[in-house]
Amino acid sequence: MKTQNHLLHDLARLFKVQTIHYDAFGRLVKPPAEAILRVLRMLGAPLERRQDLPDALRQRRQFLWQRAINPVVIAWDGGPLRLKLRLPSPLAEAAPRYRVALEDGECLEGRCDDDAEAKPVERTVEGMRYVTRQIIIPEQLPLGYHKLHIRVGELDLEAYLFSALPQTYTAANPNNRQWGLFCPLYALTSERSWGAGDFSDLEGLVDFTGEMGGDILGTLPLLSAFLDEPFNPSPYAPVSRLFWNEFYLDVTRIPELQRCPPAGAMIQSSGFRTELASLCTAPLVDYRRAMALKRTILEELLRYLMRRPSKRRKSFENFIAAHPIAQDYAAFRAKVERERRPWEHWPAASRDGALKAGDYDQSVKQYHLFIQWQAHEQMRALGEKAKAGGPALYLDFPLGVNRDGYDVWREREVFALDASGGAPPDAFFTKGQNWGFPPLHPDGLQRQGYRYYIHCLRNHLRYAGMLRIDHVMGLHRFYWIPHGFEAADGVYVRYPAAEFYAILSLESHRHQAQIVGENLGTVPPYVNSALAKHKVHGMEVSQFCVTADPANALQEVPHGTVASLNTHDTATFTGFWQEGDIDERLALGLISEAEVASHRDERARQREALIAYLKSRGWLNDETTDCAAVLRAWLFQLASSDAHLLLVNLEDLWLEPLPQNVPGTWQERPNWQRKARFSLEEIRQMHSVTETLKTIDEIRTQGR
Repeated sequence: MKTQNHLLHDLARLFKVQTIHYDAFGRLVKPPAEAILRVLRMLGAPLERRQDLPDALRQRRQFLWQRAINPVVIAWDGGPLRLKLRLPSPLAEAAPRYRVALEDGECLEGRCDDDAEAKPVERTVEGMRYVTRQIIIPEQLPLGYHKLHIRVGELDLEAYLFSALPQTYTAANPNNRQWGLFCPLYALTSERSWGAGDFSDLEGLVDFTGEMGGDILGTLPLLSAFLDEPFNPSPYAPVSRLFWNEFYLDVTRIPELQRCPPAGAMIQSSGFRTELASLCTAPLVDYRRAMALKRTILEELLRYLMRRPSKRRKSFENFIAAHPIAQDYAAFRAKVERERRPWEHWPAASRDGALKAGDYDQSVKQYHLFIQWQAHEQMRALGEKAKAGGPALYLDFPLGVNRDGYDVWREREVFALDASGGAPPDAFFTKGQNWGFPPLHPDGLQRQGYRYYIHCLRNHLRYAGMLRIDHVMGLHRFYWIPHGFEAADGVYVRYPAAEFYAILSLESHRHQAQIVGENLGTVPPYVNSALAKHKVHGMEVSQFCVTADPANALQEVPHGTVASLNTHDTATFTGFWQEGDIDERLALGLISEAEVASHRDERARQREALIAYLKSRGWLNDETTDCAAVLRAWLFQLASSDAHLLLVNLEDLWLEPLPQNVPGTWQERPNWQRKARFSLEEIRQMHSVTETLKTIDEIRTQGR
């Protein structure tokens, strides 16, 4: 008789839950059995206690065999489609027929062929005899999202059918030595912005990047956020991945402003000007105050728009009619503003997704529709500039969404609400990380044919020329931390990665956008193999690759990757060079006083090795080895590499010592708030910045 541990392991395997994993130090980790049980319950296992394991295992086996076809099947390169059927043994000789309902409404029908190379296999499961048959649908299927129907005897089977190219989009004649700039939009200020960067500032940086010869402009997620009550400005905890952040609207660009005297008078009032000046001179972005100031004008512009019929009002009404989901989102935001608390604490009917007119203020709903309309207009202007030959937008697709936000409230079937995503302990976070947002539920995604995930991708790819998939390992497996457990006690759940890659391929080709997978940290080798197979660009952060060996201080940058010195989650170049990151880790208690000396000694050896290496490559001379010279030399070395894209952190170019984000902190550090030290106008006039970028462009385009 099997022990409970064996039964637990067998059941977990059938639910694609890992009962062991290796940590960042190569040690074998066995999560607590109770944590595994909690995860299994979230995935649908009928478990109240360990004694239920035998019956739960029987039910799972029966379910998998009775599910005669997988819920999603993939035809790579259009087919022919090969798939496995699990059938009751009386249907072992029945002739299957297929019908494919194509995305465009057409249908294909015919008889399935048996795969001559695969012999049927019989198996008895809980007293029932089954046979597995490998069949072939001999069609060349058009690319797209289709529905497959198979009839075997009296049995009717259905599955979602994704027909996709094996590799994601690559330009027909790609410039394989591209480069671009990176800056968080909230940090990018100008003489005309209102206390933080906006879409017009982003357009200004796009223009500057193009003037320097760059191909790409990258920024952090631009998605909607809670900026009042609840409050969470983090770009990686959005209210939704389907809607944009009104915080980034350029109010002065909205046409109604020129025709609305009350709004103009408000802007010219002494109170408004004083508040605006205070926001602009502050070193940190004050999201609450800045958004409140913008909102007073936006609401006035909306009132003006709705007073009389006009072409603009008709355009707004057309937007509303064409985007029913925006109406649902706007109602949710209006309800949040009335309740001023998370949706899990709302009255039952509203909590469960049913909102009626009296549950919120109609004017607030209309406000949220108005700002989404304007956000789409201003984002569209950025996208059109790229299509006209300017630098493309490199947008960021965050891994999760705010637990209290719209997506989880409306699409809760595709989230595991009783867990949080995170990461196991590693050298930087010795206790692991709990990111707070609910993981995607693999079965919930499959049941809806990935509708939610596809719509989120399309929202970004409508405007992006390149899209970064945050924590791309999450397409393969994701670390679930059941509520009540420590981050170190989490459990890995496996996902059907091929289905995600098929979607990424379809959407990238439809929108002609390249895909980047953030594969930093402890990533199993099979993830990087999958990225290469599907032509998804990986990332190479040079700070992580510095050694103390002068001959090999920097490893060769792999071909096809996106290379950078650092990321928004690491120290800047100057912070790294001057050991600011070591000071930060000591202050946060991530390393002890006893460990600091060895960290500083290792950093000193890295600096010496890097200087010697850059000298040997001709990027650095003996006379000049100060911080600025090393930065330029390091960037020039990366520019000469085989990286597909070199992404330059704009703040590195003036030796900014402070990071934008210190992972693992919330109140302790001003994350996502620090403005760039210089305005966009000042940056344009900085000779050291422009000369460095011109040299990078020469190296990338001419090999010099």
